[in-house]
Amino acid sequence: MIHVILRKKLSYCVLAFFLFAIICVWKERRKGSYYEDIKLETEEFQVVTSGERLAKGSGSQSSVSTQDKNSQTVGSARSSAKAKVEASFQVWNKDSSSKNLPSRLQSIRRNYLNMNKYKVSYKGPGPGVKMSAEALRCHLRDRVNVSMVEPTDFPFNTSEWEGFLPKENFRTKAGPWGRCAVVSSAGSLKSSQLGQEIDDHDAILRFNAAPTASFQKDVGTKTTIRLINSQLVTTDGRFLRDSLYSEGILIVWDPSIYHSDIPKWYQHPDYNFFKNFKSYRKMHPDQPFYILRPQMPWELWEILQEISPEAIQPNPPSSGMLGIMIMMTLCDQVDIYEFLPSKRKTDVCYYYQKFFDSACTMGAYHPLLFEKNMVKHLNQGTDEDIYLHGKATLPGLRTIHC
Repeated sequence: MIHVILRKKLSYCVLAFFLFAIICVWKERRKGSYYEDIKLETEEFQVVTSGERLAKGSGSQSSVSTQDKNSQTVGSARSSAKAKVEASFQVWNKDSSSKNLPSRLQSIRRNYLNMNKYKVSYKGPGPGVKMSAEALRCHLRDRVNVSMVEPTDFPFNTSEWEGFLPKENFRTKAGPWGRCAVVSSAGSLKSSQLGQEIDDHDAILRFNAAPTASFQKDVGTKTTIRLINSQLVTTDGRFLRDSLYSEGILIVWDPSIYHSDIPKWYQHPDYNFFKNFKSYRKMHPDQPFYILRPQMPWELWEILQEISPEAIQPNPPSSGMLGIMIMMTLCDQVDIYEFLPSKRKTDVCYYYQKFFDSACTMGAYHPLLFEKNMVKHLNQGTDEDIYLHGKATLPGLRTIHC
């Protein structure tokens, strides 16, 4: 009887082992198939887009003959892959609305609309005003004043602040530049291999505590401007001692109550970062460190609300959108990396941390979804650049004619 029981147990163990082995093999094959599909889809996408560029030739004999030579390849790719490509490789839709948000984020958005922390009372045109990309660029140039708090602004002109704000105007320190890069902190930058391309720009803007050390191959090495929020300056104990912040120009921004002027905002900042700002300036007196004028985020927000199809969160734009706007005023061309998500899209918020939340892409506190709509509308690059590299290309505002 004992031998029978032992044989049964042994049989069960062998069966369990074989089942486990089968499951492992199946998972590996599925994983391999997934990466093969990604590779195949990328190749198909490149064939289709190159074929489309051929189809848009000048109409000369050489163009026609080249198109004929490639017709079989392009035709087979289109017939077998085009539907698959269009379904799998869709980039950001510039007409996205809150209906595209997961139910959790829709609920958060409604809560912010009801909360109205910053007492927003927008009375301008919209929502849903239609503008061409050209008209929108002119609108941004004329309506959004990208400037910093000056030593002549009250109360920064008092003895309490003497010597703390940079004497040189921001525009004498920053720009003008030709090609600039705005590097988001998105998790999808991990393993992007974009570092060299990013470093090839004349100026590079980064955000908050996003590092370059240990991530050079993906995000580059240079930092020309670092835009940081007041919460970090106020609450992150590493701010005053981390060498991360010692490179380039620093700009801090802090949300104000809607349409507050500088004196009113100074009395009621979102985060009272002024003490740490002064401490940092004492430690690094030669490094340019500016405070973004508090009206600027709301000027940008108003244009977002004007062109958006519905009411957006009554909260200031994200640091990402503010950084894009700053560089558009300083540069002839701005390449923006992983603000519009690429094929590497993930719920990992930051390339340097393991923090997961879809709100980092779609938006919760900030009207991020609507900001992405604007960037996609202004983009002069290709959908292929967005999908493969997460790169959108916007023209600067310095030389446009309106």
